[in-house]
Amino acid sequence: MKAHLIRHRCTRPRQQQGAALIIGLILLLILTLLAVAGMNTATLELQMAGNEQYQQRAFEAAETAIEQAIETGTYNTNVPDIRGPTTVTGSNDQWEFVMSLDPDTGETPVPGGGYSLGSGFTAYHFNIRAIGRSERGARAEHVQSVYIIGPST
Repeated sequence: MKAHLIRHRCTRPRQQQGAALIIGLILLLILTLLAVAGMNTATLELQMAGNEQYQQRAFEAAETAIEQAIETGTYNTNVPDIRGPTTVTGSNDQWEFVMSLDPDTGETPVPGGGYSLGSGFTAYHFNIRAIGRSERGARAEHVQSVYIIGPST
């Protein structure tokens, strides 16, 4: 039998061009840019949600100021402005109000139409300007008018 000669071919490895490395780095760069953009968007949305919350708190503080002005029961027509600043307990939220007799309509006779008040009563028109403040500069201003019936002066 003939002996088969086994030849080993010694081949040199082909030179790599580095295409896989370049494509891999480009894909990694794209993924990094997407991740950074996603983080920036999430951070911005979180800040916007916080600002909306503080604006809502300022709105509610202004509404509280109007309620407090009405509940004080101090409807003095001789005092130019009735003021009431305060801080909401347990927070940095603040509110204040200024209540004054309306300079245009001030005092008017009580309208008829079924009221059994009789004579000697006057309607007093007050304007309440309320300001509520919260963190991050959130501010809300509300104006409310009230109509109080009282004895004529």
